Amino acid sequence: QVVNYAPFTLLPSAVPRALFEQAYAVQQDFNLLVDAISQNKEFLEKTLASTIKVDDFTARLFRIYIQVLEEGLAQTVFLGINRSDYMFDCELDGTAALRQIEINTIAASFGGLTSRTADVHRLVLKVLGKTEEASHLLPNNPAKGLALGIAKAWELYGSPRAVVMFLVEEVQRNIFDQRCVENELWNRNIRVVRKRFRDVFEQGSLDASRRLYMDGQEVAVVYYREGYVPQVYDQQNWEARLLLERSRAVKCPDIATQLAGTKKVQQELSRPGTLEKLLPGCPEAVARIRATFAGLYSLDEGEEGDRIAATAIADPDRFVLKPQREGGGNNLYGEELREVLEKIKDSPERTSYILMDKIKPQPALNYLLRAHSPLRVSECISELGIFGVYVRQGQELVLNQAAGHLLRTKAIEHADGGVAAGVAVLDTPYLV
Repeated sequence: QVVNYAPFTLLPSAVPRALFEQAYAVQQDFNLLVDAISQNKEFLEKTLASTIKVDDFTARLFRIYIQVLEEGLAQTVFLGINRSDYMFDCELDGTAALRQIEINTIAASFGGLTSRTADVHRLVLKVLGKTEEASHLLPNNPAKGLALGIAKAWELYGSPRAVVMFLVEEVQRNIFDQRCVENELWNRNIRVVRKRFRDVFEQGSLDASRRLYMDGQEVAVVYYREGYVPQVYDQQNWEARLLLERSRAVKCPDIATQLAGTKKVQQELSRPGTLEKLLPGCPEAVARIRATFAGLYSLDEGEEGDRIAATAIADPDRFVLKPQREGGGNNLYGEELREVLEKIKDSPERTSYILMDKIKPQPALNYLLRAHSPLRVSECISELGIFGVYVRQGQELVLNQAAGHLLRTKAIEHADGGVAAGVAVLDTPYLV
């Protein structure tokens, strides 16, 4: 077992203030949107119809979703912790625009470690004699904001002796990030336990009113830091997931909210009229959300999908090919994109992907500090994430807020991948 420091940039990176403020301003709208999608069975069924025919993982999640709905939801309090990720697209006239890459609705990480990153950069700037610049770095504590949401859900669940369960991986590579959130909960006198799917299968049970018990302890909130990639599910783990979903415990996310974060849903949201249907009577929210969208295209079977596939094969550098996966490192670019599309262009398998315009940010120079790596100056690009937290009880939205930000930076030679994938590093925005 090796303890390593999380990788980070030596210096904070410049971020346009107007775009940073725009990203914060739209976060409550995205929270509302994700919550609305999670409650809209008809929309999820229609949107994911083609995907679940060819993508087994999405199909299995969807089957649990339908099964739980048919049985009747025991859960009455709903907690969403999501992170909306953006890049700064360099337009032809030299201006920068905020473009959403994706929204993460399950296990959105680095809220803990990024709460510590600004202090590191403040210190570095002071050591360099830049005390004035150091004072400009914004305070940022997503760990506190995420814990606030979990604590609110725990309180509304209404059982003071119940615990919060972090559902975690077999092997932890990002434990300190989770500990930051966990410690915030202990500070509020809320007990936290850490369990794996395997533990849920072996020790989990529901009583007659579908309260969830682990080792005889009642669980109020299940906070998923696992469960977003197919590789972690064997038959036992699928059964454990079903048990959790059937329970009264507040799941973060419940399975409907996990499905709301799929790439197929993201692509469907960009179709004219879709946002208006999901957020009726909220034209300002719709306008703010739509202003962040990059071009997104469907590869469903039919004329439109055929045309889009042909365009991407002819000019692959214009696009990114995205499968229905979370966790970074899954997207395809350039020659690889062309090869995959050539292979699947006439098969239903192509409907398990979406196509997105490739965003072209302006690179900047920085040093990336990573254990056992040589220190050299790199041309880098950054991605800004805004954490959002909401809590709904029945039909009433009790909490809806932005909870902090995350800046991740990587060298331009890496097309895809986040911090956990070993490509990006933690950073702090320096607003300009």
